[in-house]
Amino acid sequence: MEETTQYLRKKVLVLGLAKSGVTAASILHKLGAFVTVNDMKPLSENPEAQGLLEQGIKVICGSHPIELLDEGFELIVKNPGIPYRNPLVKGALEKGIPVITEVELAYQISEAPFIGITGTNGKTTTTTLIYEMLKTGEKSPLIAGNIGTVASGVAEEASHKDNIVIELSSFQLMGIEEFRPQIAIITNLYDAHLDYHGSKAEYASAKAAITKNQTKDDFFIYNADQQDVVKMAEKSKASLIPFSATEKYTDGAYIESGSVYFKENKVIDVSEIALPGKHNLENILAAVSAAKLKGVSNESIREVLTTFHGVEHRLQYIKTVKNRKFYNDSKATNILAATKALSSFTEPVILLAGGLDRGNEFDELKPALKNVKALITFGQTAEKIERVAKESGIKIIKRVDNVETAVPAAFELSAEGDCILLSPACASWDQYKTFEQRGDMFTAAVHKLK
Repeated sequence: MEETTQYLRKKVLVLGLAKSGVTAASILHKLGAFVTVNDMKPLSENPEAQGLLEQGIKVICGSHPIELLDEGFELIVKNPGIPYRNPLVKGALEKGIPVITEVELAYQISEAPFIGITGTNGKTTTTTLIYEMLKTGEKSPLIAGNIGTVASGVAEEASHKDNIVIELSSFQLMGIEEFRPQIAIITNLYDAHLDYHGSKAEYASAKAAITKNQTKDDFFIYNADQQDVVKMAEKSKASLIPFSATEKYTDGAYIESGSVYFKENKVIDVSEIALPGKHNLENILAAVSAAKLKGVSNESIREVLTTFHGVEHRLQYIKTVKNRKFYNDSKATNILAATKALSSFTEPVILLAGGLDRGNEFDELKPALKNVKALITFGQTAEKIERVAKESGIKIIKRVDNVETAVPAAFELSAEGDCILLSPACASWDQYKTFEQRGDMFTAAVHKLK
């Protein structure tokens, strides 16, 4: 951990716990800050807060009292999920109190450089690919951020010999001040999280923050096939590395004659890549660019790309049962993600879909249903998705109680050579705590098939 005195005797409020808040509070306490933690969950139901209390950290639980702003805090470290319209956050900004996310703290204490990945879709796959490529190439990577490992906790243990590969959400990026990745990546940009950001322009601005502190000594890897992302690149001060699945960019990564190239150097034939899906070619191009900038050999990159079948819950191949392939894409919590998953298959598909009803319809899914021979629905949106399927000419439709019962039902309707795909196009919260739990239930049901 980098020695720093900037938090010594500084009065800091950590707002919201979860893993990132707990880690940030502990690190700030070690750095000599006067830390107060505030979390909505009551102390009696909050083991994380109880643990911090035992460390000698002041804890206030059960509400976000606005009176906290009168206690002279010099800094707030905010949980990314807490919106800026929260009265405590809004009041702090009006008083001129800086509000950061835990990612900024990670940067302040890290000895290791960062490779930061953001975008609407593909972040986790790209992050994991880069990590695996650097690991195979013996470049000492550590993985962190929105992928599930707290960034400041990783940074605390990192040395100057390491590389921190970090997945970043727009929520996290809104709370940075000095954070400067050596390599920044934007995979793509679509409408998302507009309930949090208010508009696509604000969402795009949050994503663009990943490159705002970069200089010409840093690199910005960007999707040259998306005009909104190209506009971000035009404002970046970093050295630009474009990637494209449709055009040839000799200063970046591209596809030509069925092969992946980086700066006119052939890396691998597309036919050798184990990860399914045309959309994953964009993630692969971004990952290859970062790996090559870090000096990873083509041999190491090929070793990863010929064996990597996907991140858990993201178009993850599970197994083949009687010549039917099963895929878990529980992370497809919106129509766009499900559309991309469906476009990955030329074989007949048995689609498992449904989940939380957020008030939207599913007509945008229609063009992607051309290879779907049967539909199994569940959850609150079952009826809405069934309507779209009927209008698309799908004749085999069955409604079940949940993902667990959907698996044997899909198997019964399938034939040899079919793919059975869980790609819900909906969030999981009507029946499951997380999309991971939903995917785990699907996977377990597949393994129970005889």
